[in-house]
Order: sequence, then C-alpha cells, then structure tokens
Amino acid sequence: MADVKKAAPRAAALREFPVIAEPGGNSVSGLSSGAFMTAQLHLAHSALFAGAGIVAGGPCRCVESFPGASPIAEDAYVQNALFICMNPLSKRTGPQAATLAQIARHSAGDGLIDPIGHLARQRLYLFTGSQDQVVDPLVVQATREFYLALGVPEAQLKFVDDVPAGHALLTSNLEDNALGVNAPPYLSRWTGMQSHDILRHIHGVLNPPSTRLSGEILRFDQREFFDPNDEGDSRSSMSAYGYAYVPQAVLEGAPARAIHVALHGCKQGYNYVNLDAGVPDRANEPPYGNRYFTTTGYNEIADSNGFIVLYPQVEGIDDGRTQNPEGCWDWWGYSDPDHPGRPDYWSKNAIQIRAIRAMLERLGAR
Repeated sequence: MADVKKAAPRAAALREFPVIAEPGGNSVSGLSSGAFMTAQLHLAHSALFAGAGIVAGGPCRCVESFPGASPIAEDAYVQNALFICMNPLSKRTGPQAATLAQIARHSAGDGLIDPIGHLARQRLYLFTGSQDQVVDPLVVQATREFYLALGVPEAQLKFVDDVPAGHALLTSNLEDNALGVNAPPYLSRWTGMQSHDILRHIHGVLNPPSTRLSGEILRFDQREFFDPNDEGDSRSSMSAYGYAYVPQAVLEGAPARAIHVALHGCKQGYNYVNLDAGVPDRANEPPYGNRYFTTTGYNEIADSNGFIVLYPQVEGIDDGRTQNPEGCWDWWGYSDPDHPGRPDYWSKNAIQIRAIRAMLERLGAR
C-alpha cells in the first residue's frame, strides 16, 4: 500500500478560501476511529473549534486508562484499545474518565495540547447506539464524563443513547444498513441525517439542507501535509488524496461561514481494501469507497449554510511496521515509531493531527 501511495499521480493542491468564522468557530466530528480522533484533534486544538460530534467513540487517550495491562508497553496499549475502550466488561473496567481528564490537564500544562479553558465554550454532541456491539455504550458514557470533568457545561453537551442503532453513522439513505446492524459500511438507515443534528447542535439554527448541491467535491493531494518518504511520516497511514466539499458561492469568492472536519471510521476511506497477509485483496474489494464524503448528508447542510467540509483520509497498512489493516485513524499509537512505550498519537505534534491542522490552516481556519 505504501508503494502504491508513493507512486500515485499528483492531484491538485488544497486551495485557500476566505472564512468569516470568528476564531474558534469551526467544528469536527467523526465515527468510531474517527470519533476517537475527533476527541484527540478537538483537545489538541480546542482554540480552533466551537464544538465536536463524537459518534461511537471514547475519550482522548482512552488506551492509557490502565497502563499496567501488560508488562510490555505496546501490548498494553493494544489491550486497552480492545478490552477497555471498545468492549469493557463493566463500568469499573472501562475508560477511567477522571484519570484521563487529569492526564489531559497535565498535557495542556506542558503545552502539548491547547489550554483546557477553551472547553468551557464548546458544544458537544455524543452518540451511542443501544445495539452497538463494536464500541460499547459504556465507553461513550465515559466520554461524556470526561468532557464534564474538563469543564464543558452540561447544558452544552447533548448525549444520545436511546436509539436502537448498531455501530454506524445514521442516515436517511435507503441503501444503507438496517438500524441495528453492526457491519460495514457502518452507515445505517434512520429518520434523518445524523450529520445535520451534529452541525445544528454545535452551530445553532441552520438553513434547511440543500436538495441539490451547488458546489463541488474537490480532491486534493494530502502528501504535502506529510512525507511518505520520511521514516516517521511513512507510518502515518494517510492516503495520497483527501477531499473537501466547497459550496459554489465560496468557490466564486464569497467567504465561507466555517470549516467542518468530518472523520471517517475504519474501512470507510476512499481506497479501503481488505488485506490478506498484508497484500491488497483486489478481487474482493468492498464497495464502500466514497460513501462517507458523498452520502452522509454533510455536504447538503454545508451547501445551504456556507460551510466547507474537509474529509481527510487514512488507509489500511499491514506491512510489519505499521499494523493498521482496517484503515483506522490512530488512537492507540501505531503511527509513532520513536516512542513505542508511550507513543504520541494525540498531541499537536502527532503525525495525523499535525497534517489535519495544516489542512485547516490552508483552508483559512482561525
């Protein structure tokens, strides 16, 4: 996969656009691994954001809940990911919100993430399906406790746990899975578009979504934001290309209202393919591809409200150096070869967070 990425033809560079949002007026959301990354990006750069939407994801640095889970540090992170941050046996053996909140405060004090005080003005949308068998509802409950412990007012935090959904972002698309399904492409039918609920909670009253898009989905080359030839950045697992939806008025020079970052989950990147012993299984390539950045409803509500939507992309790699076969965002440390005992996947300096921050700067975020 890495060789294919290096050889991929160059796409156009990400463009800059005028944005009128007040500083800190942007937002971010994600599903599953994208939800875990949402929490990490949100804390690392909380000065940039007005709020976040976390669908089936745990608190930032969840895998550090029980660092003594294994005598080998790398194994402890993986075991925490699987058995603490996805399927804990009970609340007591799930993510430790108070401990993780204290870790976040120390990180902010060290300047590795933005000051915690920014969280007092944030608006949070948290969702867990009551039938989710991939990331247990207990984990998302811990995310709620984590943000409350860090000073997000309860009145600004919307927590939804009464929908009998499986592990999925919810849409009104007839083509998507039934509501309680826990299977790819991790998009399920509901009464509406969950993306719209997320943006309305964060940004307030919005215009109804467009029934016909005016703008364009722009493909851009992500490789200028990381270096696939660099020993460190080569473990980023980021794809050659990313995408952004830009309304027509913004393409023609009108200022965008704000930027929203939408982070896909595992197996949802544009070039996801099953890996068999580290080799792409093209004969059984799943048809998930572009659904996250074309059918999840973000573009329609962005179009009618002047938002730009940024869709960064990660891909599956399983090459003996980087174990990420399902194309997940890094929330357990696979991207940091320099600190295997205490990897940096969560700070401003982390490869993936650094790349997304640079994309936001290019687009005009403040």
